[in-house]
Amino acid sequence: MISKRINELRNYKLIEEIKKEPVPRHVAVIMDGNRRFAYEHNLAPEYGHILGKDKIKDLLEWCFELDIPILTLYAFSLENFNRNKKEIENLMNMLREELKKAKKDSDIHKRKIRIKVIGRLDLLPHDLQESVKDLMKSTEKYSNYLLNIALAYGGREEIIQAIKRIASDVKNNNLDIKDISESVVSSYLYTNGLPDPDLILRTSGEERVSNFLLWQLAYSELYFSDVYWPAFEKRDFLEAVRNYQKRQRRYGQ
Repeated sequence: MISKRINELRNYKLIEEIKKEPVPRHVAVIMDGNRRFAYEHNLAPEYGHILGKDKIKDLLEWCFELDIPILTLYAFSLENFNRNKKEIENLMNMLREELKKAKKDSDIHKRKIRIKVIGRLDLLPHDLQESVKDLMKSTEKYSNYLLNIALAYGGREEIIQAIKRIASDVKNNNLDIKDISESVVSSYLYTNGLPDPDLILRTSGEERVSNFLLWQLAYSELYFSDVYWPAFEKRDFLEAVRNYQKRQRRYGQ
């Protein structure tokens, strides 16, 4: 009990320090380590995913507290389709449940959180595609916060899809080759209209971006935590944000 109180006080002090300086406007998170966390605790992989899913709500609360308006989560990659059939089925079933809950979640509507799902949604089961569309439709007019969820997502695939659409528009005389620029390319990406991430955070100790937001991370700060995602705590997040602020201050000198 005492140690919990001490941690709360430390977090409070750190939050006060963080609020004295600009916070990242857009944070992107590679939520890694669910399965390894489960294995180390003698649990089946699906329990690691369940604990990881529950951690998302905590992360949202931490972002609200720091007034970070945009959060992007790497939830399911294209490479994840290569996992065993049972695990994929469990993940899809979990996704079904969470999409239904999200649509009726009073907190999402109270806080006016717009939810956008990005990726190759056409590769998801048809019922999930419909649930995704319904959820995005129900929050499309909100603008206080934006939660992007990357599903069936791959950074290279995103760029390939953008190239195909650009080529098609050039072919149909809707776009002139000489007008292609960074901003034009960005407008063909899933994240069109959004600022690039200021901070990209990855958990589990791995130090790579794993095909995530490859175009958008050109100037993002990268932060790698050695904590598995289910065990990621508020203090870990606050330290990532504080580390970002210190880098920004250093660059400005």
